[in-house]
Amino acid sequence: MYIGIDVGGTFTDGVVLYEGRVIRWAKSPTKTDRIRESIEEVLGQLLPEQEGGKVSRIVISTTLITNLLVTNQIETAALVLIPGPGLNMLDFRLTEKEWILQGGIDFRGREIEAVDPSEIKEVGGQIYEQGIRKAAVVGKFCQRNPDQEIMVKSLLQKDYPDLEILMGHEVSGELNFPRRAVTTYYTLTTRQEWRKFAKEIAVVLQALNISVPVVVMKADGGTMSLAASLDAPCQTIFSGPAASTLGAFALTMDDKTSVVADIGGTTTDLALILEGKPLHASKGARIGDKFTHVKALAVRSVALGGDSTVRIKEGKISIGPDRQDKAACFGGSGPTPTDAFNVIGGGGIGNIGASRTTLASLCGGELSQVEKLAQSIVDHFIDRLEENVQSMMAAWEQEPAYKVWEIVNRRKVTIDRVIGIGAASPAIIPLLALRMGCEGFVNTYSTVGNALGAVVARPTLELHLHADTGQGVYCINGHRRKLEMPESFRISDAKQLAEEELEARAVTHGLTDYFKDREFYLEEQFNVIRGWSTTSRIFDLGISISPGVVKGYKGVKV
Repeated sequence: MYIGIDVGGTFTDGVVLYEGRVIRWAKSPTKTDRIRESIEEVLGQLLPEQEGGKVSRIVISTTLITNLLVTNQIETAALVLIPGPGLNMLDFRLTEKEWILQGGIDFRGREIEAVDPSEIKEVGGQIYEQGIRKAAVVGKFCQRNPDQEIMVKSLLQKDYPDLEILMGHEVSGELNFPRRAVTTYYTLTTRQEWRKFAKEIAVVLQALNISVPVVVMKADGGTMSLAASLDAPCQTIFSGPAASTLGAFALTMDDKTSVVADIGGTTTDLALILEGKPLHASKGARIGDKFTHVKALAVRSVALGGDSTVRIKEGKISIGPDRQDKAACFGGSGPTPTDAFNVIGGGGIGNIGASRTTLASLCGGELSQVEKLAQSIVDHFIDRLEENVQSMMAAWEQEPAYKVWEIVNRRKVTIDRVIGIGAASPAIIPLLALRMGCEGFVNTYSTVGNALGAVVARPTLELHLHADTGQGVYCINGHRRKLEMPESFRISDAKQLAEEELEARAVTHGLTDYFKDREFYLEEQFNVIRGWSTTSRIFDLGISISPGVVKGYKGVKV
């Protein structure tokens, strides 16, 4: 028996999956300041006392890290950079507290400029004097030789042993120095809050006498163990949108091209399923104006939800971007789009009388004008959604997978349907689909689609290998090792080595059942020429266990 729980900003949802089928689901308002209670309530609804021992896996998706980063409620930390030549880091200005050191590693992992111990000592003093007790140390190309990062950490902690330090090569082994720096910084500054959250989950399960593996939803649409997430909390950013995308996939399980619209209380998350495959963001998750090395689905969050505040300014309707309360039909204090949809739909969503009364407050108390106003609010809401879908389509066109699809099929991508996720989707999706001229899809489980996406999501695992026969070394996710026979090392050897390393990690993480689903997403070879001969070779390989649904999942009974 598997349990999936999605902790959203408005509702906490849960589903129980047994023998490949959903057998029970629950929905409860989220207590944003008491997340543990929200999880406890949903688990209480999902599990009668005698069934706790039948649970074999719990999957959780949450907006915790997203909210921390979007609202900038993160700990203060120093970002210590070793950029080497060729980059003026002042042009990037990645964080407020930033120090730049001399030193440098080239693209083959060779030291081209040494770090200065006296400079490191001075920087450490400045960091400590400002009351900062965390530092991210990131060097350009240090994922191919981490020696300078290690030296800087060692010298800083020699003088300041209580300084918590995270190095860039520990977080990502991929190219792109600014993205690795941002990812390292955000990982360091969110770890403490994430570990508190993980501890609360452990307390809840202990109280319910449940002792099973707990996994969390990642931004790429897969899952990772809660234990592994303690050192990589940023992997859980956008886990909510990822869960809704996997939920939409799990509801349909076909090869149609669909826009996924997860309509929450404050925001609507948009994603694309291209012929049955969720579209991934080639540049990684984007936080504000900064890209990261966090693998993620191509999603967009729009500040437009069922509980967004509706106002009339100078005769014009505005919706959001803020959310002041729940919809009036559910006991809230002000007008929302949900109330407008309730009136247009003739009721069925809470107290229709409360919806009419709150909308009347926007038109001078004239109840006779409520229907007309509600229709205008609904039209404005659908207009905004369609505009954002079209804008997102334009952004999706820049993704490599999207471009390849159009080249292979020699035609533009067309949307077959809109899949609705969330409690408000039954009222909104049919109108949006009608406006877009495509099919609308909503069913019983759409209201808990995020929890469904979480419970059916299978684990994912990724590995990047860089090998340089001239240097006689290879690096895997930032860790450097010696090649045994560099002179005879070829691409086939590199692929075998990558597969062996991935299999070893799959065994460690309990993912052996999914190892056969591995695939190479990157295969590059560069020959180093001296005179007329190839003197060495450089290989870059990426291999992963890709997102999908857990074994045995049989779809839902509609």
